[in-house]
Amino acid sequence: MKTVPFKTVDVFTTTPFKGNPLAVVLDAAGLTAAQMQQIANWTNLSETTFVLPVTAPDADYHVRIFTPCGELPFAGHPTVGTAHALLEAGMVEAHGGALLQQCQAGLVRLTVEHAPDGARWIAFELPSPACTALDTAQANALQTTLGSALAPGAEPYLVDVGARWIIAQLPSAEAVLACVPDLARMKIHDLEGRRTGVVIFGPHAPGTRAQIEVRAFAPAVGVSEDPVCGSGNGALAAYLRHTGQADAFGREFLATQGACLGRAGTLRLSISDEAIRVGGNALTCVQGMITLP
Repeated sequence: MKTVPFKTVDVFTTTPFKGNPLAVVLDAAGLTAAQMQQIANWTNLSETTFVLPVTAPDADYHVRIFTPCGELPFAGHPTVGTAHALLEAGMVEAHGGALLQQCQAGLVRLTVEHAPDGARWIAFELPSPACTALDTAQANALQTTLGSALAPGAEPYLVDVGARWIIAQLPSAEAVLACVPDLARMKIHDLEGRRTGVVIFGPHAPGTRAQIEVRAFAPAVGVSEDPVCGSGNGALAAYLRHTGQADAFGREFLATQGACLGRAGTLRLSISDEAIRVGGNALTCVQGMITLP
């Protein structure tokens, strides 16, 4: 049997066990999709990634991303976490502060920068989003599923960034933290609509370090609540830009996520007319060897 390097990385945090864990198999060459799925089901984390030889010109690395019960074409915290693991292992090097990831959604550009305090920030450029407003029946069904009122005048949207998230704006961060959605109902609707899940967000009070509080639910792909979700936050930023709210919330700001699960994730969202970037920190909590089937 083959053994390869394996890491468990905590993403969107600088404090161990306070972010979103990611399993990274650093050499998955020769594994079938069925074997990758088996391993991802066994790790039982929201995502497990598998590093493969590149097949796209100019890509620095190639990754496939699996939840416990399916494959995703793209996801945010696996993108940041895999880049961290590969940089730490010396398997890739950022040239001019940049990396290029190959995944099923295509090529994803990343930036790598070091803050004065020594923290390394890794940010990905969100794949081009497609935003579609929910119709009245869908919006009413969503509100019933959430059991929480939406922010006045805020239409929910489906935002497709490879992962397909419904974005729902609530009146406040407190309303986000108090939300208790009907996950069984959500799963049925999301499977019918081929959606990844639902992201809710609301503003913090003025003077708070972070601008918004975020939660992400994805029972249709085996993740009741994602502790800290990169693609969901990216889709949220796309929603703000599409609905003309980017200037009101800020073109660059911090989002927090995970409090309801005992986590303390922090993401940096950057919104311009040309691109949306989602950034964060990461650290390795477990490393060793994994025996492949």
